[in-house]
Amino acid sequence: PEPPVSRPAAVPSSDPAHPRPPAGARGGDAPRDSAVPPAATGRVTAAGDGGVELKIPGTHYRPKLVVEAAWSAVVGDKVTGTVHAVARRVDVIPAGGRYVEPVTGRPRRVQGRVVGGHGAGGVIYVNAGFPLVCMLTDPRQKVGDFSIGQLVSFDVEPGAVFKPAR
Repeated sequence: PEPPVSRPAAVPSSDPAHPRPPAGARGGDAPRDSAVPPAATGRVTAAGDGGVELKIPGTHYRPKLVVEAAWSAVVGDKVTGTVHAVARRVDVIPAGGRYVEPVTGRPRRVQGRVVGGHGAGGVIYVNAGFPLVCMLTDPRQKVGDFSIGQLVSFDVEPGAVFKPAR
């Protein structure tokens, strides 16, 4: 008989704000309950009228996001903060990639991997090319229904928000 196949242990992330799911994760670990969501970094390509367009480094993404607080960033500034989206029903899917549609404009559709969550806040953290904080709105769903590493897909309500880091 052949020896059992051993799987390499997961390499823990050195950055608690950006946890790395175990290699080949397909679920099983409930999202970490963290009030500190993962941050996104980008360069301001347009600003005004209560909104901002960010160029996400290493991608072609240019999401247009609402900024709720007074903010003094100008075109060309490098900024860090969190992107918050209100998710319609979140579906767990068996395969696919990470993306935000459309590439430029207000986010309408997101697909990515669950990297964490905050049960009390009713949010999951999803890496879809850049990290998003996704509020669950379907009353049949809760944070504990999702596992780190699961691939999820959902539509986004209008008005995704960028909250700059202080």
